[in-house]
Amino acid sequence: MPIQLIADSGATKCDWCLITNGKTRKITTQGISPYFLSQEQIVGILQSELLPKLKGVVISKVHFYGTGLSNLHNRAVMKHALKQVFPKATHAIETDLLAAARALCGHSKGIACILGTGSNSCYYNGKKIVKNSPGIGYILGDEGSGAYLGKKLVQYYLYETMDDALQSAFESRFNQTRADILENVYKKPLANRYLASFAVFLAENRGHYMVENILEDGCNEFFFHHLLKYKEREQLPVHFTGSIAFGFKDVLQELCNHYGLKLGRVMKTPLQGLIQYHQ
Repeated sequence: MPIQLIADSGATKCDWCLITNGKTRKITTQGISPYFLSQEQIVGILQSELLPKLKGVVISKVHFYGTGLSNLHNRAVMKHALKQVFPKATHAIETDLLAAARALCGHSKGIACILGTGSNSCYYNGKKIVKNSPGIGYILGDEGSGAYLGKKLVQYYLYETMDDALQSAFESRFNQTRADILENVYKKPLANRYLASFAVFLAENRGHYMVENILEDGCNEFFFHHLLKYKEREQLPVHFTGSIAFGFKDVLQELCNHYGLKLGRVMKTPLQGLIQYHQ
Protein backbone atom coordinates (compact mmCIF):
# COMPACT_ATOMS: atom_id res chain seq x y z
CA MET A 1 0.00 0.00 0.00
CA PRO A 2 1.20 3.55 -0.69
CA ILE A 3 2.66 5.42 2.25
CA GLN A 4 1.00 8.83 2.52
CA LEU A 5 2.16 11.94 4.34
CA ILE A 6 -0.43 14.62 5.06
CA ALA A 7 0.56 18.12 6.17
CA ASP A 8 -1.62 20.94 7.43
CA SER A 9 0.49 24.05 7.85
CA GLY A 10 -0.32 27.43 9.29
CA ALA A 11 2.06 30.29 9.89
CA THR A 12 2.87 29.12 13.43
CA LYS A 13 3.03 25.32 13.24
CA CYS A 14 2.66 22.45 10.80
CA ASP A 15 0.82 19.24 11.74
CA TRP A 16 1.88 16.12 9.83
CA CYS A 17 0.43 12.63 9.72
CA LEU A 18 2.14 9.55 8.31
CA ILE A 19 -0.33 6.92 7.08
CA THR A 20 1.13 3.42 6.71
CA ASN A 21 -1.12 0.35 6.21
CA GLY A 22 -4.04 2.19 7.81
CA LYS A 23 -1.99 3.19 10.85
CA THR A 24 -1.26 6.84 11.61
CA ARG A 25 1.59 8.68 13.31
CA LYS A 26 1.49 12.41 13.98
CA ILE A 27 4.44 14.82 13.88
CA THR A 28 4.64 18.57 14.50
CA THR A 29 7.13 21.05 13.05
CA GLN A 30 7.22 24.82 12.92
CA GLY A 31 4.88 26.52 10.47
CA ILE A 32 5.84 26.56 6.80
CA SER A 33 4.62 29.49 4.72
CA PRO A 34 6.28 30.41 1.41
CA TYR A 35 5.07 33.96 2.00
CA PHE A 36 7.67 34.27 4.75
CA LEU A 37 10.20 31.52 3.97
CA SER A 38 12.42 30.86 0.96
CA GLN A 39 12.70 27.46 -0.71
CA GLU A 40 16.05 26.94 1.03
CA GLN A 41 14.56 27.77 4.44
CA ILE A 42 11.64 25.39 3.85
CA VAL A 43 14.01 22.59 2.86
CA GLY A 44 16.05 23.30 5.98
CA ILE A 45 13.00 22.96 8.23
CA LEU A 46 11.94 19.71 6.55
CA GLN A 47 15.43 18.24 6.82
CA SER A 48 16.01 19.24 10.44
CA GLU A 49 12.54 18.82 11.98
CA LEU A 50 10.69 16.25 9.85
CA LEU A 51 13.11 13.81 8.21
CA PRO A 52 14.72 12.65 11.50
CA LYS A 53 11.28 11.35 12.51
CA LEU A 54 10.79 9.50 9.20
CA LYS A 55 13.97 7.41 9.15
CA GLY A 56 13.71 4.46 6.80
CA VAL A 57 10.28 5.48 5.49
CA VAL A 58 9.86 5.95 1.73
CA ILE A 59 6.95 8.29 1.12
CA SER A 60 4.72 7.56 -1.89
CA LYS A 61 2.51 10.64 -1.80
CA VAL A 62 2.62 13.98 0.02
CA HIS A 63 -0.61 15.93 0.51
CA PHE A 64 0.55 19.38 1.59
CA TYR A 65 -2.08 21.89 2.66
CA GLY A 66 -0.81 25.28 3.71
CA THR A 67 -1.17 29.00 4.08
CA GLY A 68 -0.26 31.25 1.15
CA LEU A 69 -0.70 28.52 -1.47
CA SER A 70 -3.39 30.22 -3.53
CA ASN A 71 -0.44 32.22 -4.91
CA LEU A 72 1.04 30.32 -7.89
CA HIS A 73 4.61 31.39 -7.14
CA ASN A 74 4.32 30.22 -3.52
CA ARG A 75 2.82 26.93 -4.72
CA ALA A 76 5.80 26.40 -7.04
CA VAL A 77 8.26 27.18 -4.22
CA MET A 78 6.54 24.64 -1.98
CA LYS A 79 6.47 21.98 -4.70
CA HIS A 80 10.18 22.40 -5.49
CA ALA A 81 11.03 22.16 -1.77
CA LEU A 82 9.02 18.95 -1.34
CA LYS A 83 10.53 17.44 -4.50
CA GLN A 84 13.98 18.14 -3.12
CA VAL A 85 13.20 16.42 0.18
CA PHE A 86 10.89 13.63 -1.11
CA PRO A 87 12.15 12.97 -4.66
CA LYS A 88 10.38 9.59 -5.04
CA ALA A 89 6.94 10.85 -4.00
CA THR A 90 4.11 12.51 -5.89
CA HIS A 91 3.04 15.85 -4.47
CA ALA A 92 -0.41 17.44 -4.12
CA ILE A 93 -0.13 21.08 -3.05
CA GLU A 94 -3.38 22.66 -1.82
CA THR A 95 -4.49 25.66 0.22
CA ASP A 96 -5.16 25.60 3.95
CA LEU A 97 -8.69 26.70 3.08
CA LEU A 98 -9.33 23.51 1.08
CA ALA A 99 -7.87 21.57 4.04
CA ALA A 100 -10.40 23.23 6.33
CA ALA A 101 -13.27 22.58 3.91
CA ARG A 102 -12.42 18.90 3.40
CA ALA A 103 -11.80 18.34 7.12
CA LEU A 104 -14.91 20.17 8.34
CA CYS A 105 -17.41 19.33 5.60
CA GLY A 106 -16.12 16.06 4.14
CA HIS A 107 -18.24 15.55 1.03
CA SER A 108 -21.13 17.76 2.19
CA LYS A 109 -21.91 21.40 1.48
CA GLY A 110 -21.01 23.99 4.10
CA ILE A 111 -19.33 27.24 5.05
CA ALA A 112 -15.78 26.52 6.25
CA CYS A 113 -13.81 29.07 8.29
CA ILE A 114 -10.29 29.32 9.64
CA LEU A 115 -9.56 31.31 12.78
CA GLY A 116 -5.94 30.60 13.69
CA THR A 117 -2.88 32.80 13.35
CA GLY A 118 -4.70 34.16 10.27
CA SER A 119 -8.31 33.92 9.11
CA ASN A 120 -10.18 32.84 6.00
CA SER A 121 -13.53 31.43 4.87
CA CYS A 122 -15.28 29.82 1.93
CA TYR A 123 -18.44 28.17 0.62
CA TYR A 124 -17.67 24.52 -0.22
CA ASN A 125 -20.09 22.54 -2.37
CA GLY A 126 -18.91 19.12 -1.19
CA LYS A 127 -16.28 18.82 -3.91
CA LYS A 128 -14.55 22.17 -4.29
CA ILE A 129 -14.45 25.73 -3.04
CA VAL A 130 -17.01 27.75 -4.97
CA LYS A 131 -16.80 31.12 -3.19
CA ASN A 132 -14.13 32.73 -1.06
CA SER A 133 -14.27 36.04 0.80
CA PRO A 134 -10.81 37.31 -0.14
CA GLY A 135 -8.19 37.62 2.56
CA ILE A 136 -5.94 40.69 2.55
CA GLY A 137 -3.32 39.60 5.09
CA TYR A 138 -2.64 40.38 8.70
CA ILE A 139 -1.76 44.06 8.23
CA LEU A 140 -4.99 45.02 6.46
CA GLY A 141 -7.29 42.16 7.41
CA ASP A 142 -7.30 38.71 9.04
CA GLU A 143 -10.25 39.75 11.20
CA GLY A 144 -10.89 37.43 14.15
CA SER A 145 -7.48 35.77 13.86
CA GLY A 146 -4.82 35.40 16.52
CA ALA A 147 -2.76 38.11 14.83
CA TYR A 148 -5.77 40.44 14.73
CA LEU A 149 -6.76 39.85 18.35
CA GLY A 150 -3.14 40.08 19.46
CA LYS A 151 -2.76 43.38 17.64
CA LYS A 152 -5.85 44.78 19.40
CA LEU A 153 -4.52 43.63 22.77
CA VAL A 154 -1.13 45.23 22.12
CA GLN A 155 -2.86 48.45 21.09
CA TYR A 156 -4.72 48.51 24.41
CA TYR A 157 -1.42 48.00 26.22
CA LEU A 158 0.63 50.57 24.29
CA TYR A 159 -2.13 53.19 24.42
CA GLU A 160 -2.52 52.46 28.17
CA THR A 161 -6.22 51.81 27.63
CA MET A 162 -6.15 48.84 30.03
CA ASP A 163 -7.03 49.32 33.68
CA ASP A 164 -4.17 49.01 36.19
CA ALA A 165 -4.83 45.35 37.00
CA LEU A 166 -4.89 44.22 33.38
CA GLN A 167 -1.89 46.40 32.46
CA SER A 168 0.09 44.87 35.33
CA ALA A 169 -0.97 41.33 34.36
CA PHE A 170 0.14 41.94 30.77
CA GLU A 171 3.54 43.23 31.87
CA SER A 172 4.06 40.27 34.21
CA ARG A 173 3.01 37.77 31.53
CA PHE A 174 5.15 39.02 28.66
CA ASN A 175 7.89 41.27 30.08
CA GLN A 176 7.95 43.24 26.80
CA THR A 177 8.78 46.93 26.65
CA ARG A 178 7.24 49.32 24.13
CA ALA A 179 10.56 49.25 22.22
CA ASP A 180 10.57 45.42 22.19
CA ILE A 181 7.06 45.27 20.75
CA LEU A 182 7.67 47.88 18.05
CA GLU A 183 10.92 46.22 16.99
CA ASN A 184 9.26 42.79 16.72
CA VAL A 185 6.34 44.17 14.72
CA TYR A 186 8.18 46.54 12.37
CA LYS A 187 11.72 45.22 12.05
CA LYS A 188 11.74 41.46 12.63
CA PRO A 189 10.28 38.71 10.40
CA LEU A 190 7.06 36.81 11.14
CA ALA A 191 5.29 39.71 12.84
CA ASN A 192 1.95 37.94 12.35
CA ARG A 193 3.16 34.99 14.42
CA TYR A 194 4.55 37.37 17.05
CA LEU A 195 1.25 39.24 17.35
CA ALA A 196 -0.73 35.99 17.51
CA SER A 197 1.40 34.86 20.46
CA PHE A 198 -0.34 37.46 22.63
CA ALA A 199 -3.77 35.84 22.12
CA VAL A 200 -3.03 33.38 24.95
CA PHE A 201 -3.42 36.32 27.36
CA LEU A 202 -7.02 36.70 26.23
CA ALA A 203 -7.74 33.06 27.08
CA GLU A 204 -6.08 33.46 30.47
CA ASN A 205 -8.10 36.55 31.38
CA ARG A 206 -11.63 35.66 30.31
CA GLY A 207 -14.28 37.54 32.20
CA HIS A 208 -12.47 40.87 32.23
CA TYR A 209 -14.68 43.28 30.33
CA MET A 210 -11.82 44.60 28.16
CA VAL A 211 -10.79 41.09 27.17
CA GLU A 212 -14.39 40.21 26.33
CA ASN A 213 -14.70 43.41 24.27
CA ILE A 214 -11.60 42.54 22.24
CA LEU A 215 -12.87 39.00 21.59
CA GLU A 216 -16.42 39.99 20.71
CA ASP A 217 -15.39 42.92 18.52
CA GLY A 218 -12.62 41.00 16.77
CA CYS A 219 -14.78 37.96 15.99
CA ASN A 220 -17.73 40.14 15.01
CA GLU A 221 -15.49 41.85 12.44
CA PHE A 222 -14.93 38.42 10.88
CA PHE A 223 -18.67 37.72 10.76
CA PHE A 224 -19.50 41.17 9.38
CA HIS A 225 -16.80 41.38 6.69
CA HIS A 226 -16.84 37.73 5.62
CA LEU A 227 -19.58 35.36 6.81
CA LEU A 228 -22.49 37.68 6.13
CA LYS A 229 -21.46 37.87 2.47
CA TYR A 230 -22.37 34.22 1.85
CA LYS A 231 -26.06 33.86 1.05
CA GLU A 232 -25.61 30.10 1.63
CA ARG A 233 -25.19 30.82 5.36
CA GLU A 234 -28.98 30.87 5.69
CA GLN A 235 -29.34 27.15 4.83
CA LEU A 236 -25.96 25.61 5.67
CA PRO A 237 -23.96 25.11 8.89
CA VAL A 238 -20.97 27.35 9.52
CA HIS A 239 -17.91 25.30 10.55
CA PHE A 240 -14.67 26.53 12.12
CA THR A 241 -11.14 25.29 12.61
CA GLY A 242 -8.09 26.85 14.24
CA SER A 243 -6.78 27.57 17.72
CA ILE A 244 -8.75 30.82 18.07
CA ALA A 245 -12.02 29.20 16.96
CA PHE A 246 -11.50 26.25 19.30
CA GLY A 247 -10.45 28.38 22.26
CA PHE A 248 -13.29 30.88 21.95
CA LYS A 249 -16.11 28.65 20.71
CA ASP A 250 -18.55 30.33 23.13
CA VAL A 251 -17.98 33.71 21.43
CA LEU A 252 -18.66 32.13 18.02
CA GLN A 253 -21.84 30.50 19.35
CA GLU A 254 -23.12 33.84 20.67
CA LEU A 255 -22.42 35.54 17.35
CA CYS A 256 -24.11 32.73 15.42
CA ASN A 257 -27.15 33.11 17.66
CA HIS A 258 -27.11 36.87 17.08
CA TYR A 259 -26.95 36.55 13.29
CA GLY A 260 -29.28 33.54 13.04
CA LEU A 261 -26.61 31.11 11.85
CA LYS A 262 -26.18 27.43 12.67
CA LEU A 263 -22.79 26.69 14.24
CA GLY A 264 -21.44 23.40 12.88
CA ARG A 265 -18.21 21.61 13.74
CA VAL A 266 -15.43 23.43 15.61
CA MET A 267 -12.04 21.69 15.36
CA LYS A 268 -8.73 22.80 16.80
CA THR A 269 -6.89 21.58 13.70
CA PRO A 270 -8.09 20.07 10.42
CA LEU A 271 -5.68 17.13 10.58
CA GLN A 272 -8.02 14.45 11.94
CA GLY A 273 -10.66 15.40 9.40
CA LEU A 274 -8.06 15.27 6.61
CA ILE A 275 -6.94 11.80 7.73
CA GLN A 276 -10.55 10.60 7.46
CA TYR A 277 -10.94 12.31 4.09
CA HIS A 278 -7.84 10.71 2.56
CA GLN A 279 -8.33 7.28 4.09
